Amino acid sequence: MSSKATFTEKQYLGRDYNRISIRLVMILFCFAAYYINIERERNGELFLLVGSSILIVSLIMLFMVHYRTTVINQSVILDGLWTTRLVKIDLNSIVKVERVKYSSYIINNPVYNLHTKGKVRFYAGGKQAISLIDRDGLEYIIGTQCPDELEEAIRKEMAAPAL
Repeated sequence: MSSKATFTEKQYLGRDYNRISIRLVMILFCFAAYYINIERERNGELFLLVGSSILIVSLIMLFMVHYRTTVINQSVILDGLWTTRLVKIDLNSIVKVERVKYSSYIINNPVYNLHTKGKVRFYAGGKQAISLIDRDGLEYIIGTQCPDELEEAIRKEMAAPAL
């Protein structure tokens, strides 16, 4: 068994551009409201506190790993945040691999191991995803920032002889 991973990618919780934009607008609103109310009322201080809190939380979220995707030893391993369970997908049971658009929506919520309608979703950011369909018909949709590399690594591991 090879101990070197064919592919590794970290998906961060706070690096989705749509969510960053929403948080930035909220921060700007709070700072503008603070500036307007600076000499009138005491509520202005509350706007400063809320805006600063959103800014600090946003900075922390930029470095928070939502999940890690690793392709190694003819399997795809998805390891999430602290209390999430490790998901291991055996590539020997996969019958179809294809690159797909993750969703038609503009803004998507980050998910880890979400089971809905015969699909298991993993997503933190990006427009593209890799769809893996196993023998039982269960579809795994893995959102990724590097769809070409992930698809190539999965196909390479599937073609490799089993040890």
